[in-house]
Amino acid sequence: MTKDLKKIYTTIMDDHFTPKMEISFIDQDKRQTLFYEKVAWTIDNVKKGLRYGENPGQEAALYRLVNGNLVLGETETIQPGRYLASDIDLLQSGKHPGKINLTDTDNALNILRYFTDKPTVVIVKHNNPCGVAVSDSLENAYEKAYMADRIAAFGGCIAVNIPVDKATAESISEQYAEVVVAPAFEEGVMDVFEKKKNLRVIRIDNIARLQTFVGKRCVEFKSLIDGGIIAQWSFVPSARSRKDLVLAECEYKGKIYKINRKPTDSEYDDMLFGWFVESGITSNSVIYVKDNVTVGIGTGEQDRVGVAEIARDKAYRKLCDRYCFEMHGIAYNNLKDTDKKEEIADRVRDEKGGLIGASMVSDAFFPFRDGVDVGIMEGITSVIQPGGSVNDYQSIEACNEAGVTMVYTGQRSFKH
Repeated sequence: MTKDLKKIYTTIMDDHFTPKMEISFIDQDKRQTLFYEKVAWTIDNVKKGLRYGENPGQEAALYRLVNGNLVLGETETIQPGRYLASDIDLLQSGKHPGKINLTDTDNALNILRYFTDKPTVVIVKHNNPCGVAVSDSLENAYEKAYMADRIAAFGGCIAVNIPVDKATAESISEQYAEVVVAPAFEEGVMDVFEKKKNLRVIRIDNIARLQTFVGKRCVEFKSLIDGGIIAQWSFVPSARSRKDLVLAECEYKGKIYKINRKPTDSEYDDMLFGWFVESGITSNSVIYVKDNVTVGIGTGEQDRVGVAEIARDKAYRKLCDRYCFEMHGIAYNNLKDTDKKEEIADRVRDEKGGLIGASMVSDAFFPFRDGVDVGIMEGITSVIQPGGSVNDYQSIEACNEAGVTMVYTGQRSFKH
């Protein structure tokens, strides 16, 4: 008998995780305990927590912090009750949320917290952003974020920092999304979303207060194959404004190397935008941004020049797809007319994948100049990176030769 493989994705699993959990940190006679309770939702008369874990067949549970306060040195955890993804308000679900839905939501909020002044959209797929944009309206920001990589956005999590209006809801409903997360939904929006029965619509009131989460830490746990656990404080970007950035400079063999050109206002804006997005991307990573929109995102590679090339290549491919979709209503890969495909490819080559004038963002230093050279060859005008390589002088020279500016954050932004 042939097994119906589709059923593995529609089965709701029972989990055997306990309703409560405690984690204690003990130092001699001092005990600090964090108290958690399991989260569940009633959907179609079924009370259940997470649908399943990363894959069907993996039981999973979501616990929220309900009491306790961990203080180690001068650092303390976010206080219980300040909930985001661990206590969501499901306005519409269709199906119980799974582990990936929640982690995508969480990482979208991790990025979104740094953008509060203007409408911002973060689209996350498999815990990495595939499109991020800031604009003058939410609908505009969504269109830019979606078109940055509409292929990867398929089935993704869309998180926004202001209430969803009807125009944005209608744009979202034209695509397939798994999750929409917002602080509120304007009148008529839920009528639009109700037509997408399996779309999970999530309201989180604290999104309106996301700025208060900037600089706050939680304790992160990573389990090892033998049951061991690594605990660490969550990452907090220390460079959050222009004054925190330093023009690239270093000393090598007694000689001082300095970047020649200071960034323009728009370059500063793009570099900071990119650095905030970078905090939510799996390492090694390099991304390109332009006009507060992601252009190419390279993630999870083992070498830095390789990921710079992947981000570049993605910028070219995604722009080809965007132009094809705008002109012909289909994906570039599905376009059969070779003349039309070549016309689009020529246009994208002329525009260097949209990278001319872009900012290059790296989560760690460039060990050699070959990394920044990848971006420079495509016409980038600015680079933001932590700095600290013994070969920083090579990157400075490469930038100066091309009239490119570069700043240091003084802090690595690895995420694994």
